[in-house]
Amino acid sequence: MDHHRGRDGRALSSGDRLVLTVRYELLGVERGHTLLDLGCGAGRHTFEALKRGVDTVSVDLDDAALKDVKGMSEAMRTENEIPDGTAATCAVGDALGLPFADETFDRVIASEVLEHIAADERAMKEIARVLKPGGKAAITVPRWWTEAVNWGLSREYRSTPGGHVRIYRRSQLHERLRRAGLRPFAAHHAHAFHSPYWWLRSIVGISREDAKPVRAYHRFLVWDITNGRPEWKAIERAFNPIMGKSVAIYATKDPVASDV
Repeated sequence: MDHHRGRDGRALSSGDRLVLTVRYELLGVERGHTLLDLGCGAGRHTFEALKRGVDTVSVDLDDAALKDVKGMSEAMRTENEIPDGTAATCAVGDALGLPFADETFDRVIASEVLEHIAADERAMKEIARVLKPGGKAAITVPRWWTEAVNWGLSREYRSTPGGHVRIYRRSQLHERLRRAGLRPFAAHHAHAFHSPYWWLRSIVGISREDAKPVRAYHRFLVWDITNGRPEWKAIERAFNPIMGKSVAIYATKDPVASDV
């Protein structure tokens, strides 16, 4: 869903709080946990965690995005959408050198982040380092075949600064996570309706967001997000295993801390 960070998050900003790639029940998020939302972007996973009473630290390289996340978090608190005592913190940070002590967080989310980072295994080791033994991480990246279509259709898609530097196969991602000290235990696909949107943009030109077919499909996505019709959600769930835009991997850090 988020291809070029700082642009795609805003493309669907009217519904970002509802567009979740991570399933919190699989991640085992509980009130009182401390969660790191790494590469938080527009903050969609941060907001859901806060609503659940999870102390959340939102980290991104984009200071402007963090200011927006902070503002929305404050607005949610004013509207009593966040349980009393829940902490919300924003910090500028780099996934290759997180400004946190070892074993700080119960849970970590890194959604649509690793495909942007050349030294991805170093970032995975940082995730493992700041995660408590027995803690869990949710890692999401673009799915291999739907992403390969975009790369094949558009040179601009794969060469725009801030874009994706690799396509993961699930087996490759599993192996790299294991080397970092994280043991995958579950996976699923998400956002089937978003794959055609990016195929359209790749065909007409990534920079041509004003093209008629792109605008028309974008209106459908925003309508689907904001209306949340159960029948459309059911259709998307049925198509997720076939053409979901993202794959989400859930992994545990072994109770005995790994040497990472």
